[in-house]
Amino acid sequence: MTGRPARAVLPPSLRAWLGLVAALATLVVVVLGVLYAGHSEPGRVDRWIIQPTADSVRPPWRQVALVMDFLGEPVGSATLVVVTVAGCLLLRSPRAAVLLVAGVGMAVGTATLLKHLVGRTIHGAGNLSYPSGHTAFLTALALVVALLAAGRLGLGRTAGTSLVLAAALVAGAAMGWAQVALGAHYPTDVLGGWCTALAVIPATAWLVDRLADRRVDQMADPLVDRMADAGRREHH
Repeated sequence: MTGRPARAVLPPSLRAWLGLVAALATLVVVVLGVLYAGHSEPGRVDRWIIQPTADSVRPPWRQVALVMDFLGEPVGSATLVVVTVAGCLLLRSPRAAVLLVAGVGMAVGTATLLKHLVGRTIHGAGNLSYPSGHTAFLTALALVVALLAAGRLGLGRTAGTSLVLAAALVAGAAMGWAQVALGAHYPTDVLGGWCTALAVIPATAWLVDRLADRRVDQMADPLVDRMADAGRREHH
């Protein structure tokens, strides 16, 4: 029982604020899902932002959008996850590695489930669009990396929350722009994917910490008992 305790992946100073963010994000996901359930056309908000079904992005920005899109495809996303997990392990943060795999998997899995429940489509009945899984993936990845950075830097509530939300905003905006520019999603699909990650990652991080702490306690109890027995034998 010597050495430093493992660092929480969800810093205590950020739990309240990120819990509130997760609750609000969940509300947005649900509201948008109800509003656009079964739709196959852009909504009023989508038309106000851009005509999402018009694949009008031109070079060189089209190449940038295609690269971003690749990062959300199976090969690209798997590569990002492997590299980031390796980074977590090099930094001796196995909890962050677990959160990365579990959190990103949960975010993408939740987005996939919601697509089938909501049934919104784009470019035909076979293309389920709400929420954007690509956006959920990259936002979730950015959130985990930002949480790791906030914990290692020892940031307080304001600075830590700002860092986490800024990372989520940059990643979500970059992937969201690519998805809309390529005509793969409506803008509100992107918002739904972004909020899906914001809802899932804090909850998953809290669960990872709880399970890890419980395992540490379970491993520590027998050690304490053995030390107590040894002390009693020495006393006698």
